[in-house]
Amino acid sequence: MGIQTARSNVGWLQKSAAHYNQLPTAPTSRKVCTYWLKGKCNRNPCRFLHDASLPRNVYHRAAKQSSYMREDCPGKGPESSPVNSASSTSRERGDSSKDKNPQKPQEKVCNYWMSDNCVKGNACPFLHSWFHGIDFALLAKLEGHKKGVSGISLPSGSNKLYSGSKDGTARIWDCHTGQCVQVINLGGEVGCFTCEGPWVFVGMPNTVKAWNIQNGASYDISGPVGQVHAMEVANNMLFAGAQDGTILVWKEGSEADTFQMAAPLRGHTWGVVSLTVGRDRLYSGSIDQTIRVWDLHTLECVQELVGHTDVVMSLLCWDQYLLSCSLDQTVKIWGATEDCSLEVVYTHHEDHGILALSGMLDAGGKPVLLCACIDNTVRLYELPSFTERGKIFSRREVRTLQTAPGGLFFTGDAAGMLTVWNWLDSPKSQEEQLPHSMESC
Repeated sequence: MGIQTARSNVGWLQKSAAHYNQLPTAPTSRKVCTYWLKGKCNRNPCRFLHDASLPRNVYHRAAKQSSYMREDCPGKGPESSPVNSASSTSRERGDSSKDKNPQKPQEKVCNYWMSDNCVKGNACPFLHSWFHGIDFALLAKLEGHKKGVSGISLPSGSNKLYSGSKDGTARIWDCHTGQCVQVINLGGEVGCFTCEGPWVFVGMPNTVKAWNIQNGASYDISGPVGQVHAMEVANNMLFAGAQDGTILVWKEGSEADTFQMAAPLRGHTWGVVSLTVGRDRLYSGSIDQTIRVWDLHTLECVQELVGHTDVVMSLLCWDQYLLSCSLDQTVKIWGATEDCSLEVVYTHHEDHGILALSGMLDAGGKPVLLCACIDNTVRLYELPSFTERGKIFSRREVRTLQTAPGGLFFTGDAAGMLTVWNWLDSPKSQEEQLPHSMESC
């Protein structure tokens, strides 16, 4: 049971986006900006002076207030970074030339830069990049959704990328150009997306919309109560986790009745928000803080997993293990015992609640876990050691992760931004990596 990935090969046209690193120069006057001295000026340009050649105590007063960092992983913090240790050494020696152009730490992105408002340029103590890490790169930012991205799908045999949003629309993107080729008004919030063969399924309030991208057939499948938060396809069955705690099941039917309702799976006391399939089992995570294990042949619950203390947001099958994450700030690894039941064999702790998990292989064939947290970051960990491989930053929290063959993966955030990433064939230093983008709608 390997890491589950999307089933489509897509080719993305890479174009330079060096403009991400081009920042305007602020005009100056004789008076020094008092907000800049406190590290709080967000005007660009500002009519007052932002002068890095001021006395050292003034510069460090501003820098000290905004350069907090923490070590997220041993050996990865500011003390062990060659860049950060060099800049800190120069400050200890009182090297004023270094103070005028300090190196950026590799831990926190500049929030002003993300909003195109940073006026410090190279003097900013924070990172001016959407990510840090040396083995992957940004390919494109696809803009168009007005609210959070809640689903991403890559149908088999298609050169189109499908995304759904809480703004009530689905967008179809050309994988070669990055252009949005169609916007579909669905009339309600999209809770989730999944695909199987030529079928694309969209989870909506009180319904699942299905359309066949080959013949254009479309259906509204009724039955769910409340929003559909998660869907999976296995054994010619569609599973949908609903707001009332029920998992609805449809089996493949006749041409006249394409989707036939089977017996619903009941047991969760609150909404089902995550589903995954592996080893002839369906796993469901719920707001009730539990995970239920269902036999795919009998559709009976064979075990209830209790261990999380908050909502079980995402589930992932990897090798012989089940991975789960929660708003309780943990990722739990569940392994099989002698009697084939599951128990926690390892718990990974984060400093923030965790929203989504996804897994894939990097360019070297090593398994990597993508872990989206509520602090607007996605952490990349090499498994099974949980060695940190990098970090992705976003304006809002990333709630949707999707992987694809060929080293591609996608992040969708709560602001409506859909971002395309890929693993590099050979590791390069971050200075050698140029961000890439494509035309977007």
